[in-house]
Amino acid sequence: MTSPPDQPRRRGSGIGRDGVGAGLALLAVVLISVNLRPGASSLGPVLAEVRAGLDMSPGTAGLVTALPGLCFGAFGALAVGLARRVGMTAGISLGLAAVVVGLVARATTSSVALFLLATALALGGMALGNVLVPAWIKRHAHDGGVRLMTFYGSGLTLGGAVAAALAAPVSDASALGWRAALGVWGVVAVSALVPWVLIARREHGDPADHRAGASSTPVSLWRSPTAVALTALFGIQAMNAYVQFGWLPQIYRDAGLSATYAGVLMSLLTALGIVGGLIMPTVIARSRTLAPWMVAFGLLVITGYAGLLLAPAHLPWLWAVILGLSGFAFPTAIALITARSRDPRVTAQLSGFVQPVGYVLAAVGPFTVGIIRDLTHDWTLVLILLMASGVLMTLAGLRVSTHVFVDDELDRS
Repeated sequence: MTSPPDQPRRRGSGIGRDGVGAGLALLAVVLISVNLRPGASSLGPVLAEVRAGLDMSPGTAGLVTALPGLCFGAFGALAVGLARRVGMTAGISLGLAAVVVGLVARATTSSVALFLLATALALGGMALGNVLVPAWIKRHAHDGGVRLMTFYGSGLTLGGAVAAALAAPVSDASALGWRAALGVWGVVAVSALVPWVLIARREHGDPADHRAGASSTPVSLWRSPTAVALTALFGIQAMNAYVQFGWLPQIYRDAGLSATYAGVLMSLLTALGIVGGLIMPTVIARSRTLAPWMVAFGLLVITGYAGLLLAPAHLPWLWAVILGLSGFAFPTAIALITARSRDPRVTAQLSGFVQPVGYVLAAVGPFTVGIIRDLTHDWTLVLILLMASGVLMTLAGLRVSTHVFVDDELDRS
């Protein structure tokens, strides 16, 4: 597949379309990236308070922790189709509007059902951004997206880390308690909505903005071994990430640590992903193979969960650091979506395949953890199963370690 002819390139700007300046594009990417995770990561440190405040059952709490994966999968699958109808940039803007409304609404309701619906709305908006932003970057960047994907991947983990760190302190400091800890992120998300609305107005009517998700050769991505392996890698690492978002603070609290300390440890874990986001796009672009990294990710997963199993309250920061380093797999998987595709249309299809399917796989993890925890009343079986996921993640990662392009596999199928 060749790049579509409607993609002029400008060296030095990082932007391929004349209608969007480099500064505005960078600002938009940074702001949306830091707003696509707080809705998920801010809940774990105050989950006990939310359950008490809403009289939420343990089973419903398990469903809440599974919602990020479920919504990212279900709504993400609709993202490319929406982009064809309203445009890629407008689709991202609509997603951000849903984030704002959903996060504010769930912080103001006293109904469990409405809390779940508002959470799903916010996560659905994040799902649109998850899928469409990498493809938007691929279409607009002159360097294949390395620079903007570096900011994007780092921003995702930064937003998750800050939200996790501030949740418990904000809850303790505010008379509104957990409602303030969750609702503040809806207000913050307005800052991301503004530049994307401006860009959407500039690109309104641009045929390329609507055409980016359409392929002239529609071939099932299930026929691409690289796409399937990348989906497995993404799904397994996302499962671990959302298990950690939803349950790691509770594991620490059950070991005797305070809610605030558990939140700080969760923040430490996610903050390390910022480093991964800064370096992994460049590592991918310059490395002949990522095999050593994939093996390291698996070993770190196994070691981190083993530490939580054997001595969660002893050197708890060490287990958080080890799991945080294993989280380099997240920016790696995100960056590989653009690195393993050439044509922006294929990037959009690949993003719309890898992330929804991967997040559906990921959703099984937090929900299953809640069920196993309720049945066994401890974390032993949960942590053993999570250790096993490190092996599967490495196997999937080895398949996408070399420079191979999904475009080529689709052409041959």
